[in-house]
Amino acid sequence: MKRFIGAAILAVLFGLAANPIARVMADDTSDPATEGTKPPLPEKSAITGNSPDEIVKAAAKGTLRNPYTDDPEKIQEGRKLFLSYSCNGCHGGNGGGGMCPPLSNETWVYGSDDDTLFRLVALGSDQLQAAGYYRIGMENVIGPMPPFGELVKSDDELWKIIAFVRSIYNGDPKRRNW
Repeated sequence: MKRFIGAAILAVLFGLAANPIARVMADDTSDPATEGTKPPLPEKSAITGNSPDEIVKAAAKGTLRNPYTDDPEKIQEGRKLFLSYSCNGCHGGNGGGGMCPPLSNETWVYGSDDDTLFRLVALGSDQLQAAGYYRIGMENVIGPMPPFGELVKSDDELWKIIAFVRSIYNGDPKRRNW
């Protein structure tokens, strides 16, 4: 716990740069259970924000969409950010799990869509549940996700981290909904 708090403090101390314009894209309405089909994404819409917390407050539920999915350059940047924010301390260096759930398998405790993952990281699991989300999957290791919305500098960085997490997915390709 002390190690996590120390890493969080370092992330705050070294993460106070100005933020780019937030990228928010309208979510498609596809059902994650629908295999192999995905309607085209609607047009992008931008919301200005200085932190993931501000984006969560400004964006309607279900509207956040990652602009960096499958972008190799942004995925590499996301891996560096994943390590720099000490995500590996709980989820393992390659996202395979540790004291918290793995990020590479098919089990997504709260759901796997972009909007839910962005809000989970920004708010943490307790605040996410308070916002009306509930567990839909279970893992052998269950630790609460702390809120990182004030630690991660910008939505831009958080989307890169999520793009990296998506890149390490090794579950059934038919279950991919991003």
